Amino acid sequence: MEGVYRFLLTPRWWGINVFVVLAIPFCVFMGSWQLGRFQDRVQDHNSATTQAESARHEPARPLAELLPVDKATVGKQTTASGRYGEQLLVPDRTLDDRQGYYVLTLLRTDTGRALPVVRGWLPGDPDPAKAPAPPTGEVTVTGALQAPETPGDNGVSSRSGWPEGQTGAIGAATLVNLVPYDVYDAWVTLNRGDSGMRAVPVSAPQNSGLDLKAFQNLGYTAEWFAFVGFVVFMWFRLLRRETELARDAELGLAPDGDEAAAGTGQEARPSPTGV
Repeated sequence: MEGVYRFLLTPRWWGINVFVVLAIPFCVFMGSWQLGRFQDRVQDHNSATTQAESARHEPARPLAELLPVDKATVGKQTTASGRYGEQLLVPDRTLDDRQGYYVLTLLRTDTGRALPVVRGWLPGDPDPAKAPAPPTGEVTVTGALQAPETPGDNGVSSRSGWPEGQTGAIGAATLVNLVPYDVYDAWVTLNRGDSGMRAVPVSAPQNSGLDLKAFQNLGYTAEWFAFVGFVVFMWFRLLRRETELARDAELGLAPDGDEAAAGTGQEARPSPTGV
């Protein structure tokens, strides 16, 4: 029956086998890489959670010592002094499954730049009349340092064209267009909400949490390994089909034409009648 498998030596099957031999390790590599990305995000998430817990018990450090903000300094306690300036509302912010908004006030420091300070959270739709006015005079704030937000990431709205007095993201790239002075590319959330507002909890740095992107990596992992199974399944299915055709041809059961030729590895011969 060795002759049944002669079709494996045809150029067509050489191409199929080369594709399978290359596709399987490639898919395994890509699946392992995506799984590694997911595991890295899980580790970053656990590290960020541990860091946020330990940072609460650390003494506050001057803002200049913690900049530029990165994964190592996010959540660290910091302190800064200055005078409050412009106040903005940040809509579409959820706290304990309730919809509300942040009250963001710019703290103008002696450096000439302003530090965005989230003084607290209020429920409902943004309303400037309900947002408490900031304290006057020189103030010193203490809170957790946060990384600048990027519209569209970590639940931050990507919407543009907010009403006057509102902003969708907290970061220098956004705020510099709303205030007439330079802004630190970081922000602080107060440890205790100001004027009866609820304090905003520390958020994990971007690309370090178990967000949609993390589970997309896990989904891609499953897709790559599923493709390995699909390639193997289709190879065996095609092999079985070709083997059956070759056996039928040896027994004289295969019909004339392309199908019989595929099973024997021979080219189809034209019919004597020209049909």
